[in-house]
This record gives sequence, C-alpha cells and structure tokens, in this order.
Amino acid sequence: MSATAYDRIVRDPAVLAGKPVIRGTRLSVELVSTLLAEGWTETDIVTNYPGLSREDVRACLEYAGNGR
Repeated sequence: MSATAYDRIVRDPAVLAGKPVIRGTRLSVELVSTLLAEGWTETDIVTNYPGLSREDVRACLEYAGNGR
C-alpha cells in the first residue's frame, strides 16, 4: 500500500468500533467502497461529502484492494 493510503486511512478503536476510516472523519472505507460499487463516481462522492478529496477516495480503493 502506498504512503498516501497509509497517511489517509486510520483505525482507532474509539471511532466506528475500529473500522478503517478516512483520517479526520467518521467515514469508513467500507462506505466509500459501497458507494463506488453502487455506481457513484469519484466526483459524486467528493461532491456529496465535501470533506473528502479525490485522493481520499483513491486511498479507500487502494486500502480495500489490499484485502485489509
């Protein structure tokens, strides 16, 4: 996994029961992956979740793709 994904995705037992989330949010990798699977585009996600960047979405994909 790239340094970017490591920097952007965190796990904290106090946040969403330790699920991986985007740093500084309570938005899980699972949520972003599900939205993409449902047909949302990267643009749809960053438009509807203005606290996220395209790099955050890509980090979620990378994290999920590595079987984490």
